[in-house]
Amino acid sequence: MTDTPKYEIPGEMRDLAEKSVNQARQAFGNFLNDARRTASGIQDSTELTRTTTRDLSARSFDAAEQNVGAAFELAQKLVHASSVQEAMQLQAEFVRSQFAAIQAQAREFGTMAQGAMRQGAEQTRSSMQEAIDQTRRTMEQSAEHSRVATPDTRNPAGGAAS
Repeated sequence: MTDTPKYEIPGEMRDLAEKSVNQARQAFGNFLNDARRTASGIQDSTELTRTTTRDLSARSFDAAEQNVGAAFELAQKLVHASSVQEAMQLQAEFVRSQFAAIQAQAREFGTMAQGAMRQGAEQTRSSMQEAIDQTRRTMEQSAEHSRVATPDTRNPAGGAAS
């Protein structure tokens, strides 16, 4: 029967390994927290997009209702017109007023879309910058913990080598 030599792991090595595992766990926890914050920021951007889309859709229906209502109003007036000249005048007034209404609606839609895009871009930029900053801090903390926890093997006392 052969006796297998028994090797013991020095306590310092065990301590170093334990610190490394704890640091890795902490770094991973920080990473998950950063990822959750980033995902939350993206969800906020998505919610903003959903709200803006809902608002634009509602305004589109309002504009369509307004335009169709104006067309029915014109039709009602045309039915009661007493001459072709009066009908032509009513038609001309309708075209002028609808042209102005459609221009105003287009400006309103453009302003709404531009504001939403600006808001969404700022929110996304802010979320991404926050995620980058937090990740940088986490990496710096991890590097500092590793530097402090890892003894300098060139110096048996564990301090910095000269």
